[in-house]
Amino acid sequence: MMEKLKVSRFRYLNEQMYSLESKDAQNLFINDPDSFEAYHEGYRKQVSRWPINPIDVIIKSIRKMPKSYVVADFGCGDAKLSREVEQKVHSFDLVAANEDVTACDMAHVPLKKDSVDVVVFCLSLMGTNLHDYLREANRVLKIGGVMKIAEVESRFDDVDNFIKGVQLFGFQNIFKDFSHDIFYFIDFKKEMNIKKTRKLPTLSLHPCLYKKR
Repeated sequence: MMEKLKVSRFRYLNEQMYSLESKDAQNLFINDPDSFEAYHEGYRKQVSRWPINPIDVIIKSIRKMPKSYVVADFGCGDAKLSREVEQKVHSFDLVAANEDVTACDMAHVPLKKDSVDVVVFCLSLMGTNLHDYLREANRVLKIGGVMKIAEVESRFDDVDNFIKGVQLFGFQNIFKDFSHDIFYFIDFKKEMNIKKTRKLPTLSLHPCLYKKR
């Protein structure tokens, strides 16, 4: 019975994460701190069922980059990336799961403009304002910096249209890997800064909702 209650709570919290703006999701966890651990406990169980963990793929690619690079991990969870690479990693999430994580709304991270070489979104383009995350990624990335996105395949109606939309935020698609059964891996290079006044599309992806078991 307790296990069923945990699963039900995870599914409810997961649905909330996809249906709220980031600031509202952050308030949800601030007002109920135990819910963040409940969410990540359920998430870890989901990860254990996957053939691969997408953060491991991203870790492998970042290890090949210069050690001097600075990385910003948007929606880092328990900050595994920061522990597995030699580069400096700024780890952000709605709630700090440990001392390596800075709690914030990912639409407004505490980094200076043009200050990082790599931005990572690993299964973290959640919420109804994911376009704000992309705008923030453009702000903190250096010109020529890389944005790495890993997402669940079922969230896309048309991945090529999504890529075209992301490119309007000052990026150029430089890599895509659709060879995995569950996940898409897409890399972009920042080509230019975008102004706050620039009109940008409101991008959306389907929620990733887990089936009852």
